[in-house]
Amino acid sequence: MSNAFDARFYDRHVADVAQRLIGAALSLDGVGGMIVETEAYDRDDPASHSFAGATARNAAMFGPAGHAYVYRSYGLHWCFNIVCRPGAAVLVRALEPVSGIPAMIRRRGMEDLRSLCSGPGKLCQALAIGGEHNGLPLAHGSLRLELPDRPCEVTAGTRIGISKARDHNWRFGLAGSKFVSRAFPTTR
Repeated sequence: MSNAFDARFYDRHVADVAQRLIGAALSLDGVGGMIVETEAYDRDDPASHSFAGATARNAAMFGPAGHAYVYRSYGLHWCFNIVCRPGAAVLVRALEPVSGIPAMIRRRGMEDLRSLCSGPGKLCQALAIGGEHNGLPLAHGSLRLELPDRPCEVTAGTRIGISKARDHNWRFGLAGSKFVSRAFPTTR
């Protein structure tokens, strides 16, 4: 694994970054795992929070690359994103739990490893990621992201839970992972 705080890594199309983040290690205070599912959102993407321009809520999306964009979804769950170019970010949808599993189990109130981090809100709850992490660099204090040494086998599909730009195949997952939030369609 290599340190992911080189802003040059994020200076490319967001869908490329989303694919390259598969297999990366994400942790907060030593609790975390391997990223197995991501979604890309670009500035010109009608499904993106940045599509209508900068607001107080999405300001971190227009900030420096390699920083966190954390927002509350439907007023219930935190969602963790990684900022790329201005207005573009990668939503981290799922992790394979690796470290700090007892803390994840306690925070989530469940023991099923496959369900601990199998969705953006679940992984934020398991890692204790919240609004206080919005705008922080990925190498801030105990928030860590380490890139994989080599690319993983990645599968792609349409994004989940959006009503606009539903045809973009900008959801990426680790091929064969049982820890993704929803199975990817199989191709022949």
